This record gives sequence, structure tokens and C-alpha cells, in this order.
Amino acid sequence: MSGASVSKLPTRSASSHELASRPGPRSASGTWTWTEITARAEQLASTMKNYLSQLAVSSRPATVEAADLALRVFAGHLVETDPTCVCVADVSRRHIESFKLALAARPGKSPGQPAAVATICHKLGMVRTFFERIIEWEYTDAPRRVPIFAGDFPKRDEPLPRFLDDPTAAKFMAALAEDPDRRRRLMVELLARTGMRAGELGALRDDAVFRLSGAHWLRIPVGKLHNDRNVPLHPVLVDLIDDYRARRGPSPSGLLVVRNDGQAFDRRTIHRYVAAVARRAGTGHVHPHQLRHTLATQLINRGMSLEAIAEMLGHRSPRMTLVYARISNDAVAEQYFRATQAVETTTGAPVVDEEARLFARSHPRLLGNGRCTRPAQLDCSYQTICEGCGFFETGPEFIPILRRQKDNAVEQADFERTHIFQELIDGLTTDKPLGQNAQPQLPVHRHDDRS
Repeated sequence: MSGASVSKLPTRSASSHELASRPGPRSASGTWTWTEITARAEQLASTMKNYLSQLAVSSRPATVEAADLALRVFAGHLVETDPTCVCVADVSRRHIESFKLALAARPGKSPGQPAAVATICHKLGMVRTFFERIIEWEYTDAPRRVPIFAGDFPKRDEPLPRFLDDPTAAKFMAALAEDPDRRRRLMVELLARTGMRAGELGALRDDAVFRLSGAHWLRIPVGKLHNDRNVPLHPVLVDLIDDYRARRGPSPSGLLVVRNDGQAFDRRTIHRYVAAVARRAGTGHVHPHQLRHTLATQLINRGMSLEAIAEMLGHRSPRMTLVYARISNDAVAEQYFRATQAVETTTGAPVVDEEARLFARSHPRLLGNGRCTRPAQLDCSYQTICEGCGFFETGPEFIPILRRQKDNAVEQADFERTHIFQELIDGLTTDKPLGQNAQPQLPVHRHDDRS
């Protein structure tokens, strides 16, 4: 732990604008080194470097590097604008307000453009986490409270993931099937058919393919979210991998796909491979993560559950997968056109054929935890959550399954689905069982994070 005596701030408190505008010895785009910061504020630098050493024990190198940069930018601003701030305990609200103005004034990546909102949020978030942890860890050189508040963060846009629509994806895959470079085709096919990240592709081991219950699977190694996962392999991929291995021979590095020198592929080369296929297909620029988004969008629009998609993509939080529910436009379009047809007709909503309805009631489609009584003429409106549909009905024989599904929702911290399953269970264990048209209301999902 770092100890510090709290130094006194000047009698006259400078305003945030004054602090942000005071000239310093470095350019606006320059970043201070720890040696330079230590020469100006030894205790400030000592506390921050001690924190980074502790962070390195539990975080990945990339996270530590990002925190190191953010703290150096923050510390550099402090010693430039207020030489009397020599330790972390001296930091007050006015320093944070000054830092916010300085971040907003920093140049962005594009000439003449300010720093991106995401960059400002990232830097503020790193510094805020630093304050939270040193207070929790009871550092002597820590302020009494975190001086950065939730309202300090600029509002981020929440764009939908960029994916290829079905016609564009079909053109891309057709061009990929004709790719003369078989190694490149294998690599891009793996991205498009498994949804893995570029970094995960480069790290695939040569023994990643295995058989289970008669099917081929691919083990994707620990990646961005620190989790191994297994994904099913499309037969096309199985053939491509077998063909590539036969041509390649033994892997010199133990990796599945390797460069000509036997080493791993870097992300930049993988990006170029995907872009080359897109150029031949005439689809415009495509990057590897677009293929991941495209696969997830195609799967959810064709009925795959959010839970299964999360498992396949390696998401930890349901909120990461819910972003794709916002892309699932089939149900929205279907309900919209059905509603507009009802408005435009004089007889009201279209009438479902009674004979077909009775047939559906007498021949329900069996689901994993109940039955679907939807008439054949009606397309399914709920693509991933049958339990919230008016045509869904269940019975006491499904209680064990419903309880397991509720427990899984609890484990995933998915409180909305937990509520759905609990209502179904309650309805089956009381005197008023849930049947058709007596289902819990489908909750409104709100998306907070981008996948």
C-alpha cells in the first residue's frame, strides 16, 4: 500500500477552465512518462505505479497497458495544470472537471476532428476504476470518495452491429467458395461459419477439431473474455480442414493455420484476407467482425435461441447477446404488415380458419418445455422466447424442465427470463394452471452493452 501526507491546495482555487488552459512543457498530443511525472509529483506517480503492479496480477497485459496510458494522461494533466497537486489524495472535483475539458479538446484520429466519445469514456472509466479500487484497497494516498460521477461520462451512441444482409452475404460466400487460395478460403470460412474473432482464429491449435456423439466440433481457445468454448463444425469446414492438413503436413508450431514460415497469422493479415474476398465479391469493404455479426443475425432470424447464440459466440453476459435481438426484424415486419392489413380492410383483423385452429389444438407441436398450438397459416412471431407467446401452453409434466431453465436464467443473471419461468412454474403449482392465452407478458429487453 502507498502512504502519503495530504498536501494543501492553493488558497485560491483555480477554475476548471483555468486549469485546462494553463500551458505545460509538452504538446497537446504528447504523453508524459513515469520518469517525468515522478520528477514533478513523486507520491502521485508512486501510488499509480503501485496500483498498476497490483492490476497486473489479475488482468491481462492489454488491460494493464490501457490503464497505464490513461493514468499517465491523467497524471500529466495534473502536473501541468496544478503543480501543487502532488499526490492522489489531493485530487478534487475541480481537477476532474479540468481533465474532462482537456480530454474533449484532445485531437482525434482524423485530422481536425476532436477525440471520439468512446475514447473519452474509456479514459474516464480507467481513471474512475483506479479511484474506486484504491479506496476499496484502503490506500493511504486515496481521496475520501471517488471524484468521478456517472454524469461525467458523455452519452455513447448505440449503433446496431454492422452485418451483411442476406443477398450481400450470399454474394460474399459464393465468391469465397471460388477462392483459389485454399488456405485463405479455410480461414475466412472459419470466421463466417463459426463466428470466431480474428485473434481466436490465429490461436487455433492443430488438435482443436474433435468428434463428439458422431459430430465434428471445434475447440476455440481462451480469448477476449477468458473462456474456452466448443462450436459445431459445418461439414464444409470439416472437408476444408482435412484438405488443408493434407497439403500442409505436420504443423511446425502446433497451430491449425500457419503462415508460410510456420508462425501464427496476425490480425492484420486476416483482415486483408477477408477484404480480398469482399473485393472479388463486389460487396464493398468487409472486416472479420462483420462476419461474426452476420452469423449471429442470420441465426437469430432463423429461430436460434439467444442462449445458444451466446454459447456459440462466447458471450458472458446476456446483455451482450441481446444486441442481436434488436436486429431481428422478421417478427417486427411480420406484425407490422399484419397490423396494417387489418387497418386497411373493412372487416378488421384477418380471421383464422376455424378448422385449421382446431387441428392445431388437437395436433400441437411439442417443444422442450411445452406445446405450440399456433395455426399453420400463422408464421411464428416469437423467434427465441416461446414462453411469452400466446400460442404456448405447458403442463405439470414440464415442471422439472422449467425449473432447470429458471435456474439457468438465475445463473446468467437474466432476471427477465427468470421472472417468465417463475410465473409458469407458479401457474402449474397452484389451482389456476397456465394455459393458452394465460401466459406471462413478454418483458421488454433493454440493451446496454455492445457485443
